[in-house]
Amino acid sequence: MDNRSESEEITERDPLTGRATGGRIGGLEWRLSPEGAISHPDGTAYTSDELRELGNGVDWIGDRSAGDVDPAEIDLGQGVTWLHPEREQLLERLRHDLPVSPQRGIPFLAGTSDWDWWAVTRHADVMEVSRHPELFASGRGGTNIGDIPDEIAEFLGSIINMDAPRHTKIRRLISTGFTPKQVSSLEEAVARRARTIVDAIAEQGTCDVVRDIAAPLPLQVICDMMGIPAEDEQRMFELSNVILGFGDPEYVTTVGDLVSSGMELFQYGLGLAEQRLREPRDDIATALVHAEVDGERLTAAELGSFFVLLVVAGNETTRTAISHGILALSQHPEERAKWLADPVGVGPTAVEEIVRWASPVIHFRRTATADTELGDQRIAEGDRVVMLYLSANRDGTVFSEPDRFNVTRSANDHVAFGAGGPHFCLGANLARREIRVMFDELLTRLPDLTVTGEPDRLRSAFINGIKRMPAAFTPTR
Repeated sequence: MDNRSESEEITERDPLTGRATGGRIGGLEWRLSPEGAISHPDGTAYTSDELRELGNGVDWIGDRSAGDVDPAEIDLGQGVTWLHPEREQLLERLRHDLPVSPQRGIPFLAGTSDWDWWAVTRHADVMEVSRHPELFASGRGGTNIGDIPDEIAEFLGSIINMDAPRHTKIRRLISTGFTPKQVSSLEEAVARRARTIVDAIAEQGTCDVVRDIAAPLPLQVICDMMGIPAEDEQRMFELSNVILGFGDPEYVTTVGDLVSSGMELFQYGLGLAEQRLREPRDDIATALVHAEVDGERLTAAELGSFFVLLVVAGNETTRTAISHGILALSQHPEERAKWLADPVGVGPTAVEEIVRWASPVIHFRRTATADTELGDQRIAEGDRVVMLYLSANRDGTVFSEPDRFNVTRSANDHVAFGAGGPHFCLGANLARREIRVMFDELLTRLPDLTVTGEPDRLRSAFINGIKRMPAAFTPTR
């Protein structure tokens, strides 16, 4: 990563915190306002193109292919790495030669080149970190690469940014709303929503996959679960885009926007909790505020924090999986044919393969609580350790032909819902159900649905998202 210093420079720092407040990347100079907005040194706003250039960071790859790059050079702290067409090949180089690699900087965020972290790329090492929360904590600085103050980490991330014993207590309470019985009770609503979504486009012959198919289903199901009125669904969608789109100038350009969106969702969830305490209904919001474990209940504030996580994670990740699944079936028509030939038999394995292939959440971070060793590297107490699920899900020591999309893959120990341990995704079964129902509906009614243009991908190293993607199919009458 020595090339970085030639093209990136920090010129100003906050005297109290030491954080970078001004610098240069390539030919662009930048400054950071107290509100978290990046602008030109004279205070004038950047254009969207300039923001994208800043987010790309230093082009350390140039015209080289992944095979020509020394693994020690691979710079995951630059946005350009995550936009590169050979991104997966670069991760493969790391898995093979430098599975736990020293990195610095936060992709797509200028002025973060002094953030040091370890990139964990192998499946076995990701499992090791995930299953040892006593050694790799979630509550020290949060689960994003950059540190987040504890109060903001819990407010934005709820239980994902907690450790035992508080995590254990809150998770036990929340899990009462995600029992097999509760998820099963949503099955009819999920199927109804999927039918309505396909009804709306079936006669058109064209659609945008994300806007018209992938995004509505998980959002509507979450709103059904929590008893959120239909008129508020669009606002939930917009706020979740801001929170998970941080780094993509289409959605958010300042830290202030991010916090403001999180606070609006939190306040909505708080109001919902207080209303359900006064007026119980037949929904999961009511089940959560009235649930008791060992005589304890969730407070309204705890439910508000969980509401932020539920709306954001439950919406974006399933949306991403469905989008990538439609793209994969378009690129691999032989796999679509297998699924069409045996919908019942292939369905369960196809869903798991879509989730592995999509890896909607690219990474989560932990913080070492003591000196240790991982992947032949010495990890010091306080070090940031980042599990790259996207890489672990292509590990050839675990998956046969890992770069092949295979809807009948039977041994599929992917880590897209987490790698075991106390933070395994609570909503995994609901996500599987939504994906299965949506594809059952699509394959039955729009069997030749095919992507017709390049996907517009989210500029992120956190969510493997697709923002827009055109498709065509034979319209029904």
